[in-house]
Amino acid sequence: MPILHWLWSQHRPADELVVGQFADAEYLNIASRRLMDRVRPACSLYPCDVLFVHRDADRELPDTRASEIKNAINTAFADENAPRAVCVIPVRMMEAWLLFDEPALRKAAGDPSGQQPLGLPKLSQIESLPNPKQTLRELLRAASGLPPQRLRRFREDRAARLITQFIEDFSPLRKLSAFSRLEEEFADLKF
Repeated sequence: MPILHWLWSQHRPADELVVGQFADAEYLNIASRRLMDRVRPACSLYPCDVLFVHRDADRELPDTRASEIKNAINTAFADENAPRAVCVIPVRMMEAWLLFDEPALRKAAGDPSGQQPLGLPKLSQIESLPNPKQTLRELLRAASGLPPQRLRRFREDRAARLITQFIEDFSPLRKLSAFSRLEEEFADLKF
């Protein structure tokens, strides 16, 4: 959500009120894994002017994923107007977008003044990492500075969810093809 809020602040008037909500399908108790079965109940419980739909590209082309998302939304809302939708499609995994800000990683890991070298991947390489989620976990463990016995209780997933809370400027992500595509699609929205 902070990435989307940042994008909004870059392209919309500063005095425009924005309330973003995350519709977690697990929380909504939607059993189906199909997007077209999830989108309508999510929009019913969380009415929106703009719907951001996240789906990793993985082994598909981003255009293929975008078509899947648009088709699912149009199918789900066949009898009425579908909400405006923006496709959020990272090349591999969303976690790749969290690998550029070392201070944010250190804060999320609970050791903001840590000095141990982390060896973050270069921004130009993060979209080609084979497993960004695993890379992120390893970096968070290293950034925690915890000794081995305490490291066993360290929750990488919890720390990963905190990273975006500590990033103020997502503009470095503009160098990534997937983020640039997201920003272009968002900027093209008509209100």
